[in-house]
Amino acid sequence: MNKIIVSILTIFLFFSCGNKTQTSDANNIDTTFNQLFVDYYEDGLKLNPVNATLAGDNRYNNLFTNNLSDEHKAESKAYYSNYLKKLSEFKDEDLTPTQKMSKEVLKWDCEINLANLNFRKDLFPIDQMWSINLSVGQLASGSGAQPFNTVKDYENWLQRLEGYIAWMNSAKSRMQEGIEKGYVLPKSLIKKVIPQLGAMAGDNLEEHLFYNPVKNFPTKFSTKNKKELTAAYAKILNEKLIPAYKDLHQFMSSEYMEAGRETSGISEIPNGLDYYQHQIKTYTTTNMTAEEIHQLGLKEVARILSEMEKVKTQVGYKGDLKSFFNFVRNNPELMPFANAQQVLDNFNKIHDTMKPQIEKLFDVKPKTPFEVRRTEAFREKSASAEYNPGSLDGTRPGIFYTPIPDATKYNTYSDEALFLHEAIPGHHYQISLTQESKELNNFRKTLWNSAYGEGWALYTESLGKELGLYTDPYQYFGMLSMEMHRAIRLVVDTGIHAKGWTREQAIQYSLENEAEPEASIISEIERYMANPGQALSYKIGQIKIRELRTNAEKTLGDKFDIQQFHNEILETGCIPLALLENKINTWVAKVKG
Repeated sequence: MNKIIVSILTIFLFFSCGNKTQTSDANNIDTTFNQLFVDYYEDGLKLNPVNATLAGDNRYNNLFTNNLSDEHKAESKAYYSNYLKKLSEFKDEDLTPTQKMSKEVLKWDCEINLANLNFRKDLFPIDQMWSINLSVGQLASGSGAQPFNTVKDYENWLQRLEGYIAWMNSAKSRMQEGIEKGYVLPKSLIKKVIPQLGAMAGDNLEEHLFYNPVKNFPTKFSTKNKKELTAAYAKILNEKLIPAYKDLHQFMSSEYMEAGRETSGISEIPNGLDYYQHQIKTYTTTNMTAEEIHQLGLKEVARILSEMEKVKTQVGYKGDLKSFFNFVRNNPELMPFANAQQVLDNFNKIHDTMKPQIEKLFDVKPKTPFEVRRTEAFREKSASAEYNPGSLDGTRPGIFYTPIPDATKYNTYSDEALFLHEAIPGHHYQISLTQESKELNNFRKTLWNSAYGEGWALYTESLGKELGLYTDPYQYFGMLSMEMHRAIRLVVDTGIHAKGWTREQAIQYSLENEAEPEASIISEIERYMANPGQALSYKIGQIKIRELRTNAEKTLGDKFDIQQFHNEILETGCIPLALLENKINTWVAKVKG
């Protein structure tokens, strides 16, 4: 009897010790693996400190990295290479499913960024829409992510401005190098940049955007603080910032304009086609070719046109579809506003209409506050509607910005779809829920893959009827128009950058297939010219998410739960599409049993 007990105890202790060793090994792997992501995120913020500010992390608010310098390029290459090497030391069999996903996401991020360093985008660092000088303008205004609440905040911005001015000087040097090597913007884009720089080159401090913080001191500041900061801001603006803007403005207006390209596509610069294929991979997270995407776009345009014909018939319009586009563009009944506030009020009304229905589709909703704002005047003429994320801690709200250059000409026909995309449940839900996640590390919380993020936002436009919207046929037509807009992007972006299309050809194709105003279409085409491939991400991502939903509904039947499907999509963070597809397929198989 005692021998049996001893034997049982021996076996128990053997397995207990073994389990402790295995548990200890697993804990060690968890600790080192998780620390790798902490270090990657933290080192990434040091490499690009403005990203920390945008995330609500104020530790580096005084720093501005010159990402055009050779030193920064070398540091970036070492950063991605070193972490790729460290990541390879972890074996998949030792990781949990969540850890495997994180490993694949980090591997993708390192590899795509290393590939990006092979191309000379630094030789054309300024454009009319995407470049960092426009982001700095938002920070400088005092209404963006850069805080201006304490004296230290004001001093931080003065230091950051020194770094930004150095970047401006480098931008000019790089563009001069670009002229010599054939890396220059098209003239049509340079024309849009010149007035943006000119607006910052004025000598009137009281009217200068970068002087706004001085005009809005917190009431708690002492007279001494205000006097010293006013003098410091006036000094750096008058002696450094404004002269730097004047110099750039003069350079862009003369030497750079003369060297500007008459062609439209990125294929016209050295290694342009290779760069475009890299951009396609970056923004779609797929290995699709330009030709495959172009043909997909043509098919989608044809499909959506047939749906538009149905709406035209429904509203009783007798002309052809092209004339119906003009009718919608110019219909005074769809332009009912007298001022910008009425435009903003209409978006808030859309939100109120859908609130009772949103519970049916989403059982998890973000806590981060949300606001609708008008786009700032200094960038309004060249801007599209957009969403700016809230801070990681939720103290800064997510903001839906909409440009309203002239409220009396503002057409409402696509407002419901636009709100779904840019606001709720589009970017605000997707980004805020990711940032609020208890499961994801900070790297995953702040990662952005456009095919997922923009694909989700475009997918949510199709939820309008389920959310009590699109009862007006013109608003449903607006949804079709916005989807058409993204389908057209597949055609014109690849047309411009891989098939030799001119700016004018792309504009004409858009005018013939959508109801957007011509001025808006021109801005959009020039947007695609400035950032090749970005416009492809929306439709490629939407098609994949819709495909995953359709497959799940078909496979699961009565077991399909739309709330859980949305949870599965949203809980991952912004991951490449292939990883998302694997995750959803695994979930479907599990639910099916």
